[in-house]
Amino acid sequence: MALAPHAVHRLYEYRKSISTKPFGARGKKLIRCPLCLLGEQFCTCSLRKQLTTQASFLLIMYNDEVLKPTNSGRLIADLIPDTHAFLWSRTDPAPELLALLSSDHYQPFLVFPAQYADQGQTVLSQVPMATLAKGKRPLLIMLDGSWREAIKMFRKSPYLQGLPILSFDPDTLATYALRKGSHDFQLGTAEVASLALAAMGEEANGKALTAWFDLFVESSLLGRNRRCREDILPISDFTNAFEVAYTAATP
Repeated sequence: MALAPHAVHRLYEYRKSISTKPFGARGKKLIRCPLCLLGEQFCTCSLRKQLTTQASFLLIMYNDEVLKPTNSGRLIADLIPDTHAFLWSRTDPAPELLALLSSDHYQPFLVFPAQYADQGQTVLSQVPMATLAKGKRPLLIMLDGSWREAIKMFRKSPYLQGLPILSFDPDTLATYALRKGSHDFQLGTAEVASLALAAMGEEANGKALTAWFDLFVESSLLGRNRRCREDILPISDFTNAFEVAYTAATP
């Protein structure tokens, strides 16, 4: 049975409803699934499964980011049941967003590079699960947009100031980027979320999200007809890799 639409799906529909013109994504002539935004032939919605996790995620998305078929933030919501998504606003943040930040049920951590931390701001490399207040679970905040947009959100959001920052050292990022084949060590939102899950002791869940991201990337490239060489792995290899990673993460 297919899973119900999640927070990013709902935000996508809302953002479309207030648009004055269609979003002109690359490959706009491709017939896409309305949920995963992949080409219908390569839709992954039937494969989506939810992980068992103590993590919650808050995606703060820059304006058009939620409309982009290449956005990887939606992959977090695909697998993590307690995921929330809002459009970014400097002056008029959603009341529901502010309520999450002050909720007795969550301990927020802003996932962002330590080099941008204000003086005196707490910077962590691991989520201190053992010392969280009773009844609280980590709320991992992801600023979802281009790198320039993420910095703008960080600097111009008073409601984020003073939150503890979860940051990863350069060696961790470099190793991950090398394995992933990323450029300039600027990882996608879902890739950083995988590291955040590992930082709270959920390495298997992090690997499952990484495998889901790999499947998403390959399916996206297939939709653009950019996977035609004989040396490219078949899509079934990525599907199977996700199933294996998900099984390993399932209690």
